[in-house]
Amino acid sequence: MAPPIPLLAVCESDGTSLLCGPPRCEQYSSFQRDSRPSRYLTFSKDGTLIGWCNGHSVSVVKCADGSVVSTFDLPKTALLEFSPLNNILVTWQPYTKTQDSPQGDANLQLWELPSGRLVKALYQKKVDSWCPKWTEDEKVCVRSVNNELHFYENNDFNSIANKLHMQKVSDFAVSSGAQPCKVAIYVPGSKGAPSFVRLYQYPVLGGPGAALANKSFFKADKVMMQWNQKATAVLVTASTEVDKSGASYYGEQTLHYLGVNGETALVQLAKNGPIYDVAWNPNSSEFCVVYGFMPAKATVFNLKCEAVFDFGTGPRNAAYYSPQGHILVLAGFGNLRGKMEVWDVKKYKQVSTPQAPDATFFSWCPDGEHIVTATCAPRLRVSNGYKIWHYTGSVLQKHDVAEGAELRDVRWQPFPDGTFPERPIRYQAAPSELGSTQAAPTQAYRPPALRHLPAAPSSKLHEEEPPQNLRTGPGGEKSLSKTALKNQRKREAKKAAKLEAKPDPEPQSAPAPVSHSQSEVSSGSGDPEMDKKIKNLNKKLRAIEELKEQQASGKVLQKNQVEKIQKEEQLLKELQALQVKP
Repeated sequence: MAPPIPLLAVCESDGTSLLCGPPRCEQYSSFQRDSRPSRYLTFSKDGTLIGWCNGHSVSVVKCADGSVVSTFDLPKTALLEFSPLNNILVTWQPYTKTQDSPQGDANLQLWELPSGRLVKALYQKKVDSWCPKWTEDEKVCVRSVNNELHFYENNDFNSIANKLHMQKVSDFAVSSGAQPCKVAIYVPGSKGAPSFVRLYQYPVLGGPGAALANKSFFKADKVMMQWNQKATAVLVTASTEVDKSGASYYGEQTLHYLGVNGETALVQLAKNGPIYDVAWNPNSSEFCVVYGFMPAKATVFNLKCEAVFDFGTGPRNAAYYSPQGHILVLAGFGNLRGKMEVWDVKKYKQVSTPQAPDATFFSWCPDGEHIVTATCAPRLRVSNGYKIWHYTGSVLQKHDVAEGAELRDVRWQPFPDGTFPERPIRYQAAPSELGSTQAAPTQAYRPPALRHLPAAPSSKLHEEEPPQNLRTGPGGEKSLSKTALKNQRKREAKKAAKLEAKPDPEPQSAPAPVSHSQSEVSSGSGDPEMDKKIKNLNKKLRAIEELKEQQASGKVLQKNQVEKIQKEEQLLKELQALQVKP
């Protein structure tokens, strides 16, 4: 049986449409386009339903045939979400007060589907953590109320089944996957006490030993908690609003690991600077971190928080794993130029380097073959539109919105895990009428008057570090990259040559040979000017010797340093000529 064809929902200022694709996304015949300005849209978790709000009402329809499931007269709705089994639709509108209602109206509504019956109306003033969180079987639902967590069972919202009493719980995250339900909670520090994150397994929420894991830390104004798909571990990105050292405009970030088996760790990052993105591989066995001052590093870690592969440095601030976990895209969006690096995760081999300038949105298609990038409002209100790509870099479709209109959002229709099996990775670009946008090598600007002259070696502000495999071999040694292995062999050969070499006695009549390790002349030649030249040459040769030792140890030298090493032979000849002069 052939896998289904995913749909692409497009939310624009002039309406909501549903496209059938990829590779060529065309209007879905079973869906009647809504021409009213769309505010927000979402799919159900299994992709069978789609809901959206347009400033007049909230509509829910079936994706299979476009039939209407329910319609709600809720003109002020700004956000909506489905429960995992599609039994509940949650709608949220901004909290307001009026003269008739000084306390305001309940702005968070839970509706039963498909009947449309109001199950419960609640107050939710802040948009942060506005939506209750369910387990996948909908047996447990969690909601944050006044710095404590309320637990409901079997969608019975008239009685609270359990509570987690803790001092000022400001955030929480519910695990994905099947039962048992696990929850991570964050409590910010106060009065010199550290902040902490704890893991619990429902319904054991109190008493000594109830917590599965506990991690405390300072320097945290807020956190982002991410469970892996198997619910075995959580990654916690702790950040401060201000970096007191003044080194970063973005504040200061640290990354922590907590396992349900009680193991905790601080993830050691090899470069100082912000943490831009953290992404779990869908296989739950590794995660990728993009971090450090630009050009940023990207590194894959295992569950022991050991570095597995280092992608080197580059202009990037985001990481996206394919739904099957076999491809990783490193990208630089926002204030960067939109370069994407597509990597084969198993071989750690680069597949393509397409470029999507001005992109503000990226999403994998569930088939693991296609990608959508988009320029959306309100981040950018000009040049709005989207592109459908194959991961090999080919642009399959391009759509620009009409002049004066805005693109609000694009979303792929989700599918249950296992719907699309993993396919072999291709390295040759997929056929496309629009071609590809592989990033072309750029050259420095040269004035017209200098273009007829040979190009001088250019110098970069930052030397980019190459990728490096950090996996350990069968004997426990690290598997080195080709460059590191070459440098290691050079060092070993040089060391062996030093041990075996024996200096031959030189005849007294012949002038002593000059080497780059020779020290300064002990006795003057009688000519102060010549002695000064010899001293300067010896100083330059010693500096070259130090640079060669650094290069042999694997350090990447800058352009001007490499040029110094290349001048070694010339300096030796000059020194020898000075020393043999009468």
